[in-house]
Parts: sequence; structure tokens; C-alpha cells
Amino acid sequence: MKNNASLIYNSFLVAGDVLALILAFTGGYVIRAKFSNVPVAHPIHALTYLVVFLSLLPFWILIFALLGLYNQHIYEKRFNELGRLLMGSFIGVLFVIFWNFISVNPIFPSKLVPLYGFGLAFFFLVLFRNLIRYGRTQLFTYDIGLNNVLIIGDTLMSGELLDSLQNSRESGYKIVGVVDYNRGAKTYGQIRFFSQFSEALQHIRRPIHTIIQTELYTDETRNRDILEYAQTHHIAYRFVPGNTELFVGNIDVELFRNSMPVIAVQQTALIGWGRIVKRIFDLIVGSLLLIVSSPFLVVIAIMELLSGGQIFFSQIRLTRFNKEFRVYKFRTVNKTYNGLSPEEAFTKMGQPELIERYRSGGDQIPDDPRFTRLGRFLRKTSLDELPQLFNVLGGDVSLVGPRPLIPQELSLYEKRHMILSVKSGLTGLAQVSGRRNITFDERRQLDLYYVQNWSFWLDLIILVKTIRVILEGS
Repeated sequence: MKNNASLIYNSFLVAGDVLALILAFTGGYVIRAKFSNVPVAHPIHALTYLVVFLSLLPFWILIFALLGLYNQHIYEKRFNELGRLLMGSFIGVLFVIFWNFISVNPIFPSKLVPLYGFGLAFFFLVLFRNLIRYGRTQLFTYDIGLNNVLIIGDTLMSGELLDSLQNSRESGYKIVGVVDYNRGAKTYGQIRFFSQFSEALQHIRRPIHTIIQTELYTDETRNRDILEYAQTHHIAYRFVPGNTELFVGNIDVELFRNSMPVIAVQQTALIGWGRIVKRIFDLIVGSLLLIVSSPFLVVIAIMELLSGGQIFFSQIRLTRFNKEFRVYKFRTVNKTYNGLSPEEAFTKMGQPELIERYRSGGDQIPDDPRFTRLGRFLRKTSLDELPQLFNVLGGDVSLVGPRPLIPQELSLYEKRHMILSVKSGLTGLAQVSGRRNITFDERRQLDLYYVQNWSFWLDLIILVKTIRVILEGS
């Protein structure tokens, strides 16, 4: 059964965007025409201006649609939506400026009007979309607009879905039942389990909008009945494979030998032109960052000399395809423990009990006794990482990527060869996703996610979040 909630929500988004753009360019006209003492270059009547702009507005909304701003996978991710709104606003302004250029009669009374309109448009678009999103969330509280989901299967993914979707107000989904052929007849909170698909259909009173199947059964009849029911009743069908790692990254559906449909799964999405674009970006941005940070490099080097010991800490690490390279950082550890592994350092200082705390805490403990006073400051502000910009320019690492692995610890990393299918990074998804509050295993999972789901946009998001994390000192 079709769920019209998404269509209605999209309609509100379109209406909100239209209203935001009208208010923005009306505001731009008023600011320039009414609140400025400088005479306008092209006096245009307000009604004429508004009619012309309204005639161009559908093309602007089309630009938003082409950018995916009315697709669920975009508007559900606020940062992604924010970036595309900014891009859409800019492209839209360029469009109306171009139209003004080719038009016989000018559209804008002054060149400043589109500039005012651009700033106001972005502000109103973000404001209205957040208000609409808040309204939808409030409706979720009253079970209005929810997507009713039936989960079929008894796998770990079924449990994860139950946990992630149970808060309807946050997820927008309501689980109406779970089909578990092995057990059935149990509950998860207020969610009922069924032992048969047919039993679930008989007892579920709410309309089913989506079926999510988490396992394929050896009895092919079961699989066929589920899929045919979804197709017959126009219900969205989703399948979650048991081996989720198989279906991530860069996926293509192609005809093998021109006759057999096959799914081709690349180890990482970072292939082909993506690698070239990423390398060019590293060279340009890395060079700019090195120029800007050069005064800090000099000052910190002098402070390291005055504190005694070496200026830099260097260590052999691994990057793409198991290639070894020497990473450089500013020294943060007391010279007594410089060059020692955490286990060796804690044992040497007579506190071996810290080894377990360090490893279980995601390779970190509060007030690590190995660090100098300057070292703690450098690590908190991430200034100790600045020398790695030379590694970036040299091509050893990228600005964004998984954490560089240590050869001696390679056997400890599950899926290590997949992590090493891309260059290691100066920063990464794990560093901006909790930094000091996530476990070691969670960090590795985030590294794997990055490798398998790389995109240039994801790199930009991570870099912006890195700046925020550094400024917050978290």
C-alpha cells in the first residue's frame, strides 16, 4: 500500500522553497529600492519585477530538483542538504543574472539586488526547511505520516533494525511486526513477532508501507510469496543481505558475457577519476595549508627545542597497498619514552595496568603520563599533526582517509587489507565521529565505511567537521 507521506512532505518542501525565494528577492528589492539613498540604475515597478521573477521561479525549483533536494536520502541528511541548498542558491542566482543579461529589458533595478537576494534566499531556505522538518517530527508523535514497516528475518540485522527504528519520532518509521520463522510468538516492547508471513498479514491492522527482509530462506516459496505480495499490493520492498560488507562501496549491475545479469562490487568507491581528483585536491589544499601554517611550524619547532629532546616524532606506518612510509609529527611524548610502544612505555614507567585501559579506551587514556605539557596542548589542538602536510604533498597520505596502520599491529586489524585499499589520511571519519568517545572497534568500522563509501563530497564534509572538532578542542 502506497504511503503518501513522502509526497506530501515533498510538496511542503517545494512550497516552502518557493515562498523562501519570493521573500528573499522581494526583500532584496525593498532593501535596495527603499532603504538606499543611491538612485537605482534601472527603475522597475515592483509588480513588474515580481511577475518576471515568478516566471523564472519554476526553473530555480527545477535546479533544486536536479540537485536532489527533494530526494529523501538528501533532505534526511542536514549537512548534505545544507551544502546543496547553498549550491542551488548560487546556481539559481547565476541563472537569473544570465537571464537579466540576455533580456531586452533589465530584471533588476540594481546589481546589488541579486546579491541581497542570494544571502536572504539561503537564510530563508534553511529556516523554512527546518520549520517544515520540525512540523513533520511533531506529527510523528501523533503517528501521522509514519512509514509502517514489517521486518522479516532472524538475523543480526533484524536486531539492529529494531533498535534503530523503534523511536518513531526520530526515524519516521513504525515497526508493525516481525516475522521470525524460527521462533515467533514473542514481543520486543510493544512489537509483536509472528512465526509465519501469512499470520502477520492476518493480525496486522495497520497498512504496511514497507517490507524489509533480512535473510533469504532455503525454501524459495517463502521468498517468492513475500516479494509477490509486496509487488501486488504496491508495497516498498527492501532486502538486507546477510553479508552486508559484500554490497557496499562501488556497485555496478552489468551483463556478464552479454547475457547474464551480475553485480560487480569494487573493494572501494575510490577508483578511476576519483583518485586523480582526490590527488589534485590534496596538492592544492595541502600546499595552501602548509603556507598558512608555516609560522606555527617554526614556533612549535623552537618550543620543542627549548623543551629538550627531538623536534619530530617519526614512525614507519602503512598506507595504500601495504606500502610503508615514514610519518612525521611534532614530538608530544617525554623524551624518556620517545620511540617506545605504549606497552613498553607504560611498563618502563612502572604502570603496566595502564596498558589495558589504553587499549580498551580506543588507544587513549585521560592525562596520559607519557605526554609532556607542550605535547598535551599539541595533541588537544591537533597541531602535532602539522608536519604530516609534507607527507600529503609527498603522496604518502591524503588529507582524508583511514588512520595509518602500524606494521607491528597489522595482524590485530580485522579487514585490514580492505582498509589499505586507499591511502591513509591526515584526518578521517573516525576522528570527527566522537574522536575521544568511541571505541577502537568503532573506529575501525568507520574507517571501513569510508573506504567502501568514499565520495568527494564526503571528503569535504569530513574536512569541515575536522575544523569544528579542532576549534571545540574535543
